[in-house]
Amino acid sequence: MSHPSDSRAGTDVGDDRSREAEPPSSYHAPVLEARVVASDTGRGLFALQPIDEGTLLVAWGGVVVDENTLSHLPGSRKRLSIQIEDELYLVVSREGPADYVNHSCEPNAGLSGQINLVAMRSIRRGEEITYDYAMGDGSSYDEFDCGCGARSCRKRITGRDWEIAELQRRYRGYFSPYLERRIRAKRLGLPSSPEIRLT
Repeated sequence: MSHPSDSRAGTDVGDDRSREAEPPSSYHAPVLEARVVASDTGRGLFALQPIDEGTLLVAWGGVVVDENTLSHLPGSRKRLSIQIEDELYLVVSREGPADYVNHSCEPNAGLSGQINLVAMRSIRRGEEITYDYAMGDGSSYDEFDCGCGARSCRKRITGRDWEIAELQRRYRGYFSPYLERRIRAKRLGLPSSPEIRLT
């Protein structure tokens, strides 16, 4: 939940009381560690040993907010979040190493459900854990210029990247469920995706 133009550092969305004793709101596998990196993010999450394809790397937690609430948060808070439904976002309530996963246009990890990140392939010891935000972002709340350095770098990351046919093929099975619904609806020629309605 971190990208090359911001470390996504932040504070609690809700109550400020006794945060010192609270653990991070997210999980990261014990085979991963946060490290300082020489990029704009300042931090990344790295493999301490080889990791097999399919291994759970991160499970994000936090506070679920709607679009209106998200729009009133500072930019640093918006970037410390992930979209989990058409109108819902998970914002980290207490930052930890799991929040230092950076974007890459050639990632080694992908989403499994709304909040879990898994290895898409075998990961080498010392390799940084990355995922492509196209797998989770379907709105413009966190768009940025990309400096990931990958050969296939898109240069600009937007909330519409999930619509790119090549990415849909490459990341099939690793998109958030709400984006999978959008992709399926588009493939079937439906006018809009069958959305979960908020009441």
